[in-house]
Amino acid sequence: MRADHGAALPRKTYESELLRLQTELVRLQEWVRVTGARLVVVFEGRDAAGKGGTIKRVTEHLNPRIARIVALPAPTERQRTQWYFQRYVEQLPAAGEIVLFDRSWYNRAGVEHVMGFCTKEEHQRFLRQCPIFERMLVEDGVLLRKYWFSVSDAVQQERFRRRLDDPLRRWKLSPMDLESITHWEAYSRAKDEMMVHTDISEAPWYVVESDDKRRARLNMIAHLLGTVPYHEVSPTVLRLPERPPPTGYERPPRDLQTYVPDHTAGL
Repeated sequence: MRADHGAALPRKTYESELLRLQTELVRLQEWVRVTGARLVVVFEGRDAAGKGGTIKRVTEHLNPRIARIVALPAPTERQRTQWYFQRYVEQLPAAGEIVLFDRSWYNRAGVEHVMGFCTKEEHQRFLRQCPIFERMLVEDGVLLRKYWFSVSDAVQQERFRRRLDDPLRRWKLSPMDLESITHWEAYSRAKDEMMVHTDISEAPWYVVESDDKRRARLNMIAHLLGTVPYHEVSPTVLRLPERPPPTGYERPPRDLQTYVPDHTAGL
């Protein structure tokens, strides 16, 4: 049964707690950098479940050289002939890096299976190999966290409608997204089967109730921070140097360069 949280989380409470959690994420990032840890966070769930918005809040204040988002396009013809996990392995973090997968190798258990983009044999092979693959990652020292964002059919439908009406968010909708409406039960069965095979003790699934986006974001980030054994690392002490005295440099005349017009002057 879906949890009933009552009224939506007040914006002021949400923004205050989000800032606190994002501050902790910066501390986590520094711990990852200094200790050489490798952190992988998998974001999965139905279309419009709130994965992208949560990823945006997770990475908002992080260093993109350390925390990287991976959202792979459809595989090329060459990649289709490779071992299925191969193109994802190429994206895994090195020491001191965080990788957030906006959808991952679990595409095979979801959209590829439901929409017939893979064979039944390929799907079954994935369900057999995936736990082995993830155990190998964990055994090698990778910190693997997997989150499933769970959204109700009514809320998903409403979010689709808002995207259709919003020119700034219409790009988020694709024909494949709309197909998910007519395949709701098929996706549900696929997810249930996926969970049976891949919810393993070494890399369990964590379900995020996401009908309320604000609660979902805070709950997911707080949980991630609570499962990683990080600690605060003393930052490098930096001091601004004294500016040296001028040596006679003169800036070239302004009319020798092309400036961006002052758009704001007409506002």
